Amino acid sequence: MARTPFLHRPPRLHCNITISMPNFRSARNRCRRFLVTALFAALSISPFLMAPSASAGQWPQGAQSPQPSLAPMLEKVTPAVVNISSEQPIARPHGGFPSPGGPFAPPERAARSLGSGVIVDAANGYVLTNHHVIRNGQSITVTLQDGRDLNASVIGSDPATDLALLRVNASGLQALPLADSSELRVGDYVVAVGNPFGLGQAATSGIVSAIDRSGLQKSGYQSFIQTDASINPGSSGGALVDLRGELVGINTMIYTPSGGNVGIGFAVPSDVAASVMQDLLEHGKVRRGNLGLDTFDLSARQARSMNLPNGSSRIAVTGVQPQSPAQKAGVQTGDIVLALNGKAVRTANELRNLEGLLPLGSTATLAVQRDGKQHTLSLEVTAAERQRLHAGELDKRLNGIGLSDPGDTSQSGVTITSLYPERSAAAARLRQGDVLLSINHAPVSRVGDVRTLLKNAQLGQQLLLSFSRKNRQFYLLLN
Repeated sequence: MARTPFLHRPPRLHCNITISMPNFRSARNRCRRFLVTALFAALSISPFLMAPSASAGQWPQGAQSPQPSLAPMLEKVTPAVVNISSEQPIARPHGGFPSPGGPFAPPERAARSLGSGVIVDAANGYVLTNHHVIRNGQSITVTLQDGRDLNASVIGSDPATDLALLRVNASGLQALPLADSSELRVGDYVVAVGNPFGLGQAATSGIVSAIDRSGLQKSGYQSFIQTDASINPGSSGGALVDLRGELVGINTMIYTPSGGNVGIGFAVPSDVAASVMQDLLEHGKVRRGNLGLDTFDLSARQARSMNLPNGSSRIAVTGVQPQSPAQKAGVQTGDIVLALNGKAVRTANELRNLEGLLPLGSTATLAVQRDGKQHTLSLEVTAAERQRLHAGELDKRLNGIGLSDPGDTSQSGVTITSLYPERSAAAARLRQGDVLLSINHAPVSRVGDVRTLLKNAQLGQQLLLSFSRKNRQFYLLLN
């Protein structure tokens, strides 16, 4: 093996100078300066001795000094990322007749929604995107990187996770493999690919800033990947990939005070997307799991009175539904829920979010605290059934009001499905189809929340109820 010109151990330098004793100190100092100068000179030229020869005035070139680039990976990724446009009819005012001084216009006009999508199955033409990109779209067009425009059909859509699955019929498609998003760590490098502002396909890079982000919207099931890779309007439904070019997430939303990117973007993890896609393919909709628990967030004072550690879970079980997985597993009223599938939970909303993402038919482990001891219970996740409740059974002021879990899991609140106006003043003020949003400022998303809040309300306490009706919100105060 040829020796490198660089010497790992620099040679000793000597200064042979004949001096007289009176000039000894000045000579010694001159010698030291000479040695230091020579040493720095040797170090400064050593990198060039190690490098291959190059022409004067040029940096070394060749295969031994490649430029770092994401281009090879993106060359494989970008053909699988598509642009999506959907047209939605919007009714014009006056039924299309001209307003005073205005021209005649058709009774309907088309609004176009722009976004992105990812081919995940080339053989069958399956494309994943966001629900909000194709919502209410009557005509959906998928544009490939090679310029081909394809008509797409909707296999299924899930508003609760903001995912949709499309199908196109074409040859020569290229798909992205799905990575295991559960292996992502904060700090991993990722690249976002999409169609920002409709300008055309673009790629941006960054890192994973956080994982398991939730509570970003009032409804839906959330376990977002947060990234500082630039995501802008039009990139929704696009790909978030790792450095191997595998799909780790579907870009979904951004946090922004201005409408543009500020380095806080969110993507649905590929594991969630794969589960939703499987349900959409098999059933046309997502069937969500249910544990059968009614829960309540304890106050800080209540937690201290129960000797719960500061910062730990405050989720108290207030009810167990008959014949539910929780009842069969032995969960009891008064248990404190600590973790689901090994993941610590601190609020009832966190527990509900994790519960909604459980695969149907899977086995889940629930850690609870009971009488100061921790128990780990095994539950089989079953399909969630819509719960119903006559609110008058828990509070006479609500006589004549029948409530039901929402049919659309992306909807906030609980639906009023039956009314008997003659039974109470509250029932007389409401209409069938109104949605109960909160009780004393505590949001409700299913009947179990209403049952828990009314059970824990103090006798004679005022009730402030908020409702929505045709996108308008109003309140009822019951004394």
